[in-house]
Amino acid sequence: MSVSKKGLLGAGAALVALTGLAISTLGGIPGAIANPNVNQQAPRLLAQRLKTLTIVFPSRADSTDVQNKANAIGRLLSKELGMPVKAQIGDDTAAVEALRANRADVAFLSSRPALKAEQLANARLYLAEVRENYSGRYTYNSVFVVPNKSNLKTRNTAKATLEQLRGKRMAFTSPTSGSGFIFPISELVKQGFVPNRDRLEGFFSQISYGGNYSKALQAVVRGQADVAVVSEYALFSPYITAEEKSQLRILHKISGVPAHGIAIDDDVPVVDRERIINALLKLNQSQNNQLLRNLYNSTELVRVDHTRHLAPVRDALKRAGIDP
Repeated sequence: MSVSKKGLLGAGAALVALTGLAISTLGGIPGAIANPNVNQQAPRLLAQRLKTLTIVFPSRADSTDVQNKANAIGRLLSKELGMPVKAQIGDDTAAVEALRANRADVAFLSSRPALKAEQLANARLYLAEVRENYSGRYTYNSVFVVPNKSNLKTRNTAKATLEQLRGKRMAFTSPTSGSGFIFPISELVKQGFVPNRDRLEGFFSQISYGGNYSKALQAVVRGQADVAVVSEYALFSPYITAEEKSQLRILHKISGVPAHGIAIDDDVPVVDRERIINALLKLNQSQNNQLLRNLYNSTELVRVDHTRHLAPVRDALKRAGIDP
């Protein structure tokens, strides 16, 4: 909810309180109120129903022609909800800002932006995406990947395995990536190798950022890095080719990374919110499921508890010394 709308609600509530005080002071004389309908304004505003729906769909590396695919989902939702549905394309940052400024009602978000949406717009996740290549159905693994011929081996404990990375060349995905930075750093802090995200140079001999999963993995394939950290699903097309995958292996896994989900702004009335959730769940039905699969390769949407679903990334950020 934007500041302006909150201000309007606050002003309306104050006006109702003052009006009630005037009635009490003047013995409840109707003629003492210049506008007898003024105290009805706030209830009408709070009860206002949604007339149009705007959804932000992020552009992702594993999906092309997102606008047309989003439009197709928008048409289905419009039919189910009986209202116009507008599909907008933007990155996670733009989606969070649209929720904050009340330019959007719903947004598909990854886990860290979902925390930012809660912080800035009081939006919450209600649904999560399921993929066939997620190890935990609606959670997945962050993986440390090395060349097939690397002398680094998976040991009996995480500490023993990760100890081998001391002095190695590391390729992270990006400083904002959950599986490609936040969770790996959190694990390194947990095992006592680094104190926080700002002291990595004392452990690795070289640090680089690929910018995306593909480039981080290709740095390992090309011998520019000894290890990369990515999402487990990045080891499949379209991120890398089968030939590139054959040259790589997973050294270590961190489980429980929250899947991307769907956030709904807090100013969407509860009745409309439930209708929107139920309409989105229609994408699980066989006659509609291909629309969902086409969008981001998801196979299903499932209801999740916002706080419980995002707890792992909240904990990882805190341990790594990174602000949400």
